Amino acid sequence: MSVTSVALTGCAQSGARSNSGVGSGDREAAYKRVIKDPRPSPDAVIEAAGAPAGVARAGDGSLLLSYNVRYFGDDEGPAAAAWRIVSPAGRTVAQQAWHANVEDQPDQYIGVRDGFVRWHRSSRGAESVYALDVRGKRHKATTSDRALGTRPGDIVLSEAMPALLYRPANRTVAATAGASIFGDSAMDERGTLWFVDQSQSPHRVVQQRDGRTLTSTPIPKPYTSGGAVTAAGGTTALALLRGGPNGTVRGLMVTADDGAHWRNLTGGGIPWQDLKRDLVFLVLRALPDGRLLVGETEEGRYWLADDRSNRAFHQLKTPVPFTSFTVQGKTLYGIADATTATYDLVKGEGLYASDDGGRTWRRQGKRG
Repeated sequence: MSVTSVALTGCAQSGARSNSGVGSGDREAAYKRVIKDPRPSPDAVIEAAGAPAGVARAGDGSLLLSYNVRYFGDDEGPAAAAWRIVSPAGRTVAQQAWHANVEDQPDQYIGVRDGFVRWHRSSRGAESVYALDVRGKRHKATTSDRALGTRPGDIVLSEAMPALLYRPANRTVAATAGASIFGDSAMDERGTLWFVDQSQSPHRVVQQRDGRTLTSTPIPKPYTSGGAVTAAGGTTALALLRGGPNGTVRGLMVTADDGAHWRNLTGGGIPWQDLKRDLVFLVLRALPDGRLLVGETEEGRYWLADDRSNRAFHQLKTPVPFTSFTVQGKTLYGIADATTATYDLVKGEGLYASDDGGRTWRRQGKRG
């Protein structure tokens, strides 16, 4: 099973959705009513958000769209959140909303065969995990005191610190056996876990399966660390950084033979020297056929490999500028949203999907 990240990188929520003839002041008032409401309705939160913050896809093609509406004025204050599950036919199956706080980290959702996994960290640092089936029914996850080695189909919850392992087969959450992972990681279809070990000098990219280390390869000079990691379709790649763990992306380290050989990708049609932003704005995903997708959300530019050799890339044409981008299976998802806090919508705001490598796009749930 190929696992991709649920949360779309760099997504800023915009203000309330407007009807024709509704002024900016009215939208602001509606937005503030939603975040102050102790029991907001899902429709009100979704209307205020304008665009989803993330998308996850279950095995049957159902989508879970997550929404965040947050206070603009400070890093403290009220907020609201919601999720909506949409069937493969596009029908809303279930939805839920709740009052929240800006200090809370937004919930993260990951698609699995029979539904979705939700991970949450409160402002007090408490973490919780549970499962949702495709009908929206909540199922408890059991926390194990014993660390688990990885198996095919497992999920790594990289947002937790250290990362947690989730086993959909029995809805179990546990620490990962073999190493405590702080930072990004990736799990391929065989249950192989890839991550960067920053406790050694130089930093190393580590391959583990069932708690056993299979390979450990140093990050090459002059790069100082590795960042985002992705693995699918026989390809594993991580971002090469200059300037430390939070440094600037200047290329990729790629293997297509299970870590036996690595090569540095510093060209291929991607203008690495023009990527002025740091790791937080990077999109790095491997598709099921082994092709890599690279992008930067700050500039809204994305490149897809021409084939699984990942030696040449072409820039994707998108219908509107995307502020977020991810891959779910073979489908590309982009979100158009405001890049800064605003009560107004941007042109074409919403979720878009492509099943043909970005040649054509469809807008999801378009209204009006």
